Amino acid sequence: MSAIMNTYGRLPVTFVSGEGSWLKDTEGKAYLDALMGIAVTGLGHSHPAVTSALTEQGSRLIHTSNLYGITRQQELADALTRISGMDKVFFSNSGAEANEAAIKLARKYGHQRGITEPVIIVMTKAFHGRTMGTLTATGNAKAQEGFGPLLSGFIRVPYNDLDTLTAVAKANPNVVAVMLETVQGEGGLATGSLEFLQGVRSLCDANEWLMLADEVQTGNGRTGSYFSYQQLGFVPDVVTTAKGLGNGLPIGACMARGKAAEILQPGSHGSTYGGNPLCSAVALAVVNTIESEGLCNNAREMGEYLAAEFRQRLAGNSKLVDIRGRGLMIGLVMSQDCPELVGKALEKGLLINVTAGNVIRLLPALNLNKTDADKIVELVCELVESLD
Repeated sequence: MSAIMNTYGRLPVTFVSGEGSWLKDTEGKAYLDALMGIAVTGLGHSHPAVTSALTEQGSRLIHTSNLYGITRQQELADALTRISGMDKVFFSNSGAEANEAAIKLARKYGHQRGITEPVIIVMTKAFHGRTMGTLTATGNAKAQEGFGPLLSGFIRVPYNDLDTLTAVAKANPNVVAVMLETVQGEGGLATGSLEFLQGVRSLCDANEWLMLADEVQTGNGRTGSYFSYQQLGFVPDVVTTAKGLGNGLPIGACMARGKAAEILQPGSHGSTYGGNPLCSAVALAVVNTIESEGLCNNAREMGEYLAAEFRQRLAGNSKLVDIRGRGLMIGLVMSQDCPELVGKALEKGLLINVTAGNVIRLLPALNLNKTDADKIVELVCELVESLD
């Protein structure tokens, strides 16, 4: 019996090495990774820039704590604020912690405005994490089951429904922020429309709310720009990210601009490990590589290529309902639940995920090449065609 808590339904495979878009298991079998640790290893496996930063910094200094200055952390903050248009960064160890920081920031913003019971508007089918704050913000009843009572101070509205959000604005004077994803990674890759997202920005401006953009999964080049909002015509007040930022090392970031950037002060929030020298050095190498190798452009181009190939290959297949997402964040919506395809894909040497029951989720490396893209198309189409 395993000594590990039974919190994951693990697949019957263990990987021991990887290079680029490929992994090898304990038996030496190769697998094409179209999931990348759930949008984490965006540069692929064993990228030389990551290996170099990891070994160089690891041999010099791993941790000191945030009681002192951290050179690599400052350099990473400078890079992220330059790219994002934000002013300040708080570093954490995960996306959930970055989102927890954003929730605390929004609540403190409300208290500073004299609102003693601040309310944050969140979305149906959202996923923001598994801490108590982020779990409450998450719109997944299964994930919440057994963990009540959840926190107060959240109102949930339908995603992509600006009319309901507007009605909430009129009826709730204690609202201080709106928290959302531009593409709902765990929520079936539902994709926010331009009208909705820009409308949220306008509502936030009109009501002095903070707009909190969860870019944990969509950030770091995944959707074809460094952050997804950069192709959508608005700028949030707070941006969170993680996953692809460290290419596998645990690091997250909560970024803010303007009035939101000055809300958290010494003593109001913190993290023991957040932004330590090792994780910051690797994340800085990731950011620099994404920029220097033009990986945002590649993600956009390869995402368009994959979507076009799927549409062509599966034209007329009644099992395919829709193709969602942006860049290399792709969801094939099936007409039926199909979790069994994950195991079938594994047998074929392909790693995929099925989310929301019926959406095949593909999150390949940002530097995906055409040969591997064609292989993904071939194997996924075989899986779709195998559905009864």
